[in-house]
Amino acid sequence: MIYGGGMLEMGITMSFGQLVMDNEIIAMTRKVLEGIPVNDKTLAVDVIKSVGARGHFLAEEHTVKHMRKLSETRLMDRRMRQFWVERGAKDLATTCDEKAREILETHKPEPLPEHVHKTLLKIIEQRENELGIR
Repeated sequence: MIYGGGMLEMGITMSFGQLVMDNEIIAMTRKVLEGIPVNDKTLAVDVIKSVGARGHFLAEEHTVKHMRKLSETRLMDRRMRQFWVERGAKDLATTCDEKAREILETHKPEPLPEHVHKTLLKIIEQRENELGIR
């Protein structure tokens, strides 16, 4: 069980940037927990046979297509340092803060289904009555 996304200072403080970063790390963890499929396609048995013992696999279509699947990230910059520096050298915290701000400014959530909305309103109204708020 993974919990506490976005929490700082023992959960007293929340950070949207930290939440974005934690989401990235949790996604990577879930990917690892899915395991690695092992079959003729993922093992590239045909490619191994065609390339041979002394060949290399980097130029093979199969390698290009599959090489990043196990370690894809949306926010962590894994380019060579020179290219990272040329593109502004943003650290992960800055990248996550920017992504959080983008989400807050542009995200349009899907509305809840009407029956769910009504149920939630009833629950809120019932609790407010119990607390004497209404």
